[in-house]
Amino acid sequence: MSKKTAIIYSFHTHKSKKVAEKVIDAWGKEDIEIVNAEELEKAILEKYDNFILSAPTWFDGELPNYWDEFVPDLEEMDLSGKKFAVFGLGDQKGYPENYCDAIGILVEIIEQCGGKVVGHVPVEGYTFETSRARRGDEFVGLPLDQENQARMTTERVKNWVEKLRSEFK
Repeated sequence: MSKKTAIIYSFHTHKSKKVAEKVIDAWGKEDIEIVNAEELEKAILEKYDNFILSAPTWFDGELPNYWDEFVPDLEEMDLSGKKFAVFGLGDQKGYPENYCDAIGILVEIIEQCGGKVVGHVPVEGYTFETSRARRGDEFVGLPLDQENQARMTTERVKNWVEKLRSEFK
């Protein structure tokens, strides 16, 4: 039996929702469970093995409210044996000093709780100053810039999903 995968994103965002839909299309709608991040609870994380999470960066490098509100519950969980991949939206030109920080913030919490993070991508092709999502020459998730590099999103998502298929096994 294959492991169950869930994608968690806010149904009430515009740009993140569009990207999540690209991820779902690339993954295959019949092979993934769709969860509204604003209705997230512990039982959902206990139900699945693999997770694709949307973490757009808000303001000057913050998690969206719906993730912020769930963090205390998340920090109490043992995520051992579960795999997570995180994508997020940011603006390299408008916020170059905290580009896609929300990815890094969420990944740090997941790792502290024992979860394994997959789906790293090279920093090559991005222009920014700093990011909490960066470790060495890689991002710990898939950063996307719908403001300045929207034309690259579909290809980046497609390549990332292909990578996740092997890493989620």
